[in-house]
Amino acid sequence: DEADRSARARAAERAMTRDGVEIEVAANVGSLDDLAPAIEAGADGVGLFRTEFLFLDRDQAPTEDEQEAAYRAAAEALDGRPMLVRTLDAGADKPLPYLGEPAEPNPFLGVRGLRLGLLRPDVLDVQLRALVRVAADHPLRVMFPMVATLDELRAAHAAVDRAVNAIADAGRRVPERLEVGAMIEVPSAALAADRLAPEVDFLSIGTNDLSQYVLAADRGNERVASLADALDPTVLELIRRTADAAGVARIWAGVCGELAGDALAAPLLIGLGVRELSMSAPAIPHVKQAVRETDLDSADALAAEALSLSSAAEVRDLLRTHAV
Repeated sequence: DEADRSARARAAERAMTRDGVEIEVAANVGSLDDLAPAIEAGADGVGLFRTEFLFLDRDQAPTEDEQEAAYRAAAEALDGRPMLVRTLDAGADKPLPYLGEPAEPNPFLGVRGLRLGLLRPDVLDVQLRALVRVAADHPLRVMFPMVATLDELRAAHAAVDRAVNAIADAGRRVPERLEVGAMIEVPSAALAADRLAPEVDFLSIGTNDLSQYVLAADRGNERVASLADALDPTVLELIRRTADAAGVARIWAGVCGELAGDALAAPLLIGLGVRELSMSAPAIPHVKQAVRETDLDSADALAAEALSLSSAAEVRDLLRTHAV
């Protein structure tokens, strides 16, 4: 239809609200093959580069050189656009047998994401050194998944410092400054966002995991999956808290979960204080168009109303009414 054609025609343009606030609209990428479609769809950059593809379907972890080659190829394909790389998010539903980690009775509350990285510095440090090597030449940001406490975040920062020092000691160039951020997927991280924000360059909210943890509903269990709805007002409240904390710390807050790719939700997220949205490539033109049709005052009012409602269904109805 006409709206679809118009959105696609303008996909490569930046997304500005009616009152001139720029929202970065980026792509979630799970392999090097995802980059060309993301650029074609108008992505301003990559807001979530999942690195698991390098570690799966093999019998040992990729080397520092292998990882550097992959990250460099991605950065070069993006041609100066920013690339936000999530460190290995294995464990839970993505086990890596060659790491020899024991099976866990409740893996979603077990050793996954950053927890695995901190327990296995042999894996995390190699990945961070590869990322530092590429960040010397390209706008690469590093993000840690599954941060639950400030202590974990500080340990992650120490690992970044180790990697930078190791690359410098080897006589190679290092970035003047490496942007580091935390994923907000665990309720404790959202509740502690005011303490995390001053120690990072950005916060990126993973609404899929945040929803399942807030509502104690396994996304993979079809009997309860519908409960894990990112539009539930309790989840929206944690998004608002995170974005508020980012604003106070003068950093940005983004969303990289499925909610970011829902054009109906774009005004709501902007009203909650989110300034970066990352999604699968096909959603990009439509979300950019939704941003262009939004102004901050109406977005703020929409967010306030959504937070006053009592269910995800009510919020969804509100968004549909607002879009008409």
